[in-house]
Amino acid sequence: MPAVAAVTLAQHGVQVTVLEAADEVGGGTRSSEAILPGLLHDDCSAIHPMAVGSPFLSSLDVDRYGLRWRWPQIDCAHPLDDGSAGVLYRSVEQTAAGLGRDGGRWRRLFDRPVARFDALSTDIMGPLLRLPHHPLTLARFGAPTMLPAAALARWFRTPQAQALFIGVAAHAFRPLHYPMTSAIGLGILTAGHRHGWAVAAGGSQAIANAMAAALTELGGTIETGVPVTSAAELPPADVTLFDLAPEAVAGILGDRLPPRVSAAYRRFRRGPGAFKVDFAVEEGVPWTNPDARLAGTVHLAGPHRELAATERDIHAGRMPERPFVLVGQQYLADPQRSVGNVHPVWTYAHVPNGYTGDATAAIIAQIERFAPGFRDRVIGHTVRSTTEMSRYNPNFVGGDIMTGAKDLRQLTFGPRVTLSPYSTGIPGVYICSAATPPGPGAHGMCGANAARLALRQL
Repeated sequence: MPAVAAVTLAQHGVQVTVLEAADEVGGGTRSSEAILPGLLHDDCSAIHPMAVGSPFLSSLDVDRYGLRWRWPQIDCAHPLDDGSAGVLYRSVEQTAAGLGRDGGRWRRLFDRPVARFDALSTDIMGPLLRLPHHPLTLARFGAPTMLPAAALARWFRTPQAQALFIGVAAHAFRPLHYPMTSAIGLGILTAGHRHGWAVAAGGSQAIANAMAAALTELGGTIETGVPVTSAAELPPADVTLFDLAPEAVAGILGDRLPPRVSAAYRRFRRGPGAFKVDFAVEEGVPWTNPDARLAGTVHLAGPHRELAATERDIHAGRMPERPFVLVGQQYLADPQRSVGNVHPVWTYAHVPNGYTGDATAAIIAQIERFAPGFRDRVIGHTVRSTTEMSRYNPNFVGGDIMTGAKDLRQLTFGPRVTLSPYSTGIPGVYICSAATPPGPGAHGMCGANAARLALRQL
C-alpha cells in the first residue's frame, strides 16, 4: 500500500503527495458491490492474518481512522471427500485437539513461535538478509521454513493435518516440492495463531481508507486518476517511492536506472495467476462438513497429494481439471456485508499465468464437490479473469496477485540480488511494492520498510 509509505514519511515531517493511477485508493484492498446493491465483496485481498499484528498497523491507532477487525468462529477449514476436515482455530491448543494423533506435532511446530511471534515479526517482516533482532528465535522458526511444503506435510500422519498445512502453504503459488515453500505457510499459520484470520469491518477497502485518513491528518495529499508512464511526468521530489512491479518501474525510469538494475527488473519472474469469481448465495454455502459452515476461509483441493499435483500443473502452464480454490465467507465475521439471507461468497482458483480460459465451471464444481446443492443457491455471480485482474491492478500481470514468483531467489532478495531490496540504484528513488520483502498482504510493511530507508538516506 503506497499510503503506508506515505504515512511513514509524513509521521517524520516530510511533505507527501501520493499519485494513484486508479480512481480510488486501495490497490488490492478495494471492495465493491459487484452483484447486488449492498452486497459487499472484497476485490482481491480479503483475509488478513498478517495485517492485524503488523508492526506498522499495530503502531497506529487504527480505530481512530475507522478500521475495525472482525474474526470468524473458525479461521480456516480444509474439507476432504469423506466429509471430515482439517480445522484451524486461532488457538493452537484447540486446533491440535481436533487433529487427533497429530495434535502433539502441531503443538510442537507452533507453540514456541506463536508465543514469540510479536518479537519474531520484527525480523520476518523485513529483508531476510540482515542482522536479526532476535537471532535465536528466528533460527528456531526458520529451520522448518527451508523445507518443501510437501515434505513438511508428510511429517503429519493424518490426512486432515496434512491437508490443513499444505492448503495454507499453497498460498505461495509455488510447486510444493520446492525448497522454502513451507515459509509462507508457516508465516501465515503462526501469525494467525497469534492474531487470528481477521477481516476488516465494512470490507478490505476500510484498510485503505484508514491509511488515507491518517495521511490526510498528517498533512499529506492524495491525487487519484493520475497514471505515471514516464519519469518526465513525476513532479520534483527529494524522494520518490514506487508501489509498482519492477517491470513497470523499469519502464518509467528507462535509462536513468543503472543497467544492472534495469536488467534485473526486466527479467523479474512472474508466478501463476488467480481467476476470481464472486457469488451471491442464498442461505450461504451448504457445506457437507459442519465446521466449513463456520469458517471464514475454506480451502478446496482434496488431500495433500492432489493439491501438490495441481500446483505443479499450473506452474508448468497446464490448467488442472480440479484447481485449488480458495473460498472466503467474510460475512460470517462481518454480517453487514450480506443483504438479508443473501450472502457474498468470495472465491478464486489458482490457474496458469495469463490463463485465457474460463475457470468458472471448475470453481463451481470444486464447491459442489464439498457442498452439494451450492449451484442451486447461487442467484448471481461476477468474474474477474487473469486479464481483467491485470487491468484492475497493473501490478497483477497475467493474474499474478503475488506481484512476482515467490521462488527462492525472489523470496530472499526481492526483485534483484541485493542487500537493499528497496533501493533502485538511483539516489532518492525506491520501490515498495509486494515484489519487495516481506511480500504481499495488507500488512503495509513493504512501504514502511522502504520509507524508513528513504528517511535514513534523506
